[in-house]
Amino acid sequence: MSQYITDLQVSLDETEENQLRAQGFIKSDVDLNKGAGGKHTYLWYKTGSCGAITRIQFSFTDAMSEGLSRAGYHKIPKNLNAGAGGDCIYLSFFKGSSEYHVPIVDLGGSYDDESQDRDVSTVNVAQKSHCTTLSCDLNQDAGGHHLIVCVITPRPTYICDIVATVNNEGDKYYLYNDYIRVGVNTNKGAGGDSIYIWYRKTTRPEEAIKDLQVSTNDHEYDEFMSQGYKLVNINLNKGTGGNNVLLWYKKDGSSRLIKDVSVIAFDNTDYKCRNKPVEVIQKNLNAGNCCAPELFLCYYY
Repeated sequence: MSQYITDLQVSLDETEENQLRAQGFIKSDVDLNKGAGGKHTYLWYKTGSCGAITRIQFSFTDAMSEGLSRAGYHKIPKNLNAGAGGDCIYLSFFKGSSEYHVPIVDLGGSYDDESQDRDVSTVNVAQKSHCTTLSCDLNQDAGGHHLIVCVITPRPTYICDIVATVNNEGDKYYLYNDYIRVGVNTNKGAGGDSIYIWYRKTTRPEEAIKDLQVSTNDHEYDEFMSQGYKLVNINLNKGTGGNNVLLWYKKDGSSRLIKDVSVIAFDNTDYKCRNKPVEVIQKNLNAGNCCAPELFLCYYY
């Protein structure tokens, strides 16, 4: 009988580790505060044959946490950045049953440093084609390694729809309709509105998005429109005074099936992913905003 991840917890010290171990939890072997100088923070899980966790999301504002709770997510009340400064980040999980939910069978942590590409610590090579990258740097604004959680599902999943929202408007609708929020504000460091990209996943390859593009000026807008791309009709630079930055997608014209999407900082645009191919779109999402950090959209296929 198949085994799935059925419960999650977080430890912040050795006492909590011993308590969770006594309760039958299994420790993931990557410190979620690696390099940030805070408490040694580990993710723990239990497995079973029913009651599978199908979704993990992270929150770093009260509005994000409240929206997840209203949608039925269970929040673990442990700050993943404890003692490290930076954003207070919390993990919430959900057990869904719709066509857009797939059980999680394994998980691990991935990190970047100067000598190592991203890797998944707890899964074997055969499983990595079913690896999903959860797009929130758990060390954001805290220094240390760029660190994310990756999960494994029994079969591959693909992005079939992509949207954007402004200032938590629409959170309730998209959470109830099985969308996943990218854990980076595309206006980060630029002022203006808080803009988040959301996507929904499917196990049906015929429904997958095959290409993503970003326009930062009128010429690029006209070019993508003429090529048959569909527009995500939210300016990713809304409220900043910078360029109109727009996201476009296609479901034809390529053999690639996009599995995950993320937003990364300038100093990560040359990174590689051991688990699957990655493409970084070299268009600054903060285009036209003086002194704001350069952010880029990347996708995995």
